[in-house]
Amino acid sequence: MRLSELSERSGVSTATIKYYLREQLLPPGRRVSATQAEYTDGHVRRLRLIRALLQVGRLPVATAREVLNHADDESLGRTIRLGAALWSLPHGPDPDEEAPETAAATAEVERLLDRLGWSTAREIGSLSPAHRSLVASLATLIRLGYPCEGDYLADHARLMHEVAVRDLDMMETYPTESEQVEMAVASAVLHEPLLASLRRLAQEEESARRYGL
Repeated sequence: MRLSELSERSGVSTATIKYYLREQLLPPGRRVSATQAEYTDGHVRRLRLIRALLQVGRLPVATAREVLNHADDESLGRTIRLGAALWSLPHGPDPDEEAPETAAATAEVERLLDRLGWSTAREIGSLSPAHRSLVASLATLIRLGYPCEGDYLADHARLMHEVAVRDLDMMETYPTESEQVEMAVASAVLHEPLLASLRRLAQEEESARRYGL
C-alpha cells in the first residue's frame, strides 16, 4: 500500500507518519521509486503500537524509540528481547538505598521469591526495574506503617502469575515473534490500567456483597 492508504487504514495523518519515519519509530517502506514507498500490514500494526506508547503511555519519543528498537532486535532470544523492551518502559521509583526500610523490604522480596520458586526473578534481582519498584513500594508501606505480610504478598503474586500465563497465551496467538513482542509491549501499556480498574470494580462488588449498599 502507498502512504495515503497507510494513513487511511491506520487513522494517522501522512504528516504524522512522516514524522514517525524521521524519528525512526516506524520502519521505512519498500522503496519503489525515488519518491514513493510501499507499506504493509506490519506498518499498520506498528502505528497502533506507536500511538499506544505515545498517547496512552505518554512516553517521550526517545524512550519509545528505545522500546521499539529492543522489540525489533532479532538477535536476542525471545525472553531477553521481550524483557529488554519491557524494561525500557517507565517504572516506579527506585528504592532509597539510604532508607532503613529498604533493607527490610529487600529481605521481604527475597523471602517472597524463594517462597514462590521464582528463580529467574531472584537471579536478575535488582537489575530488574520491576524488582526495584517492588522493593521501593514495600519500603514506603513499611515507613507509613502499612507493612505487607508474607501470605498477602504471596497470594497476590500467585494471582499475578495467572495473569502472566494468560498474557503469554494471548501473545502466542500472534504468528511471528516480532508481532508477539509488539503485542506484549502494547499489553503492558494498555492493559495495566485495565487491570487496576477491574480490581477496583471487584472491590466495590465484594464490598456490596459483604456489607450491602
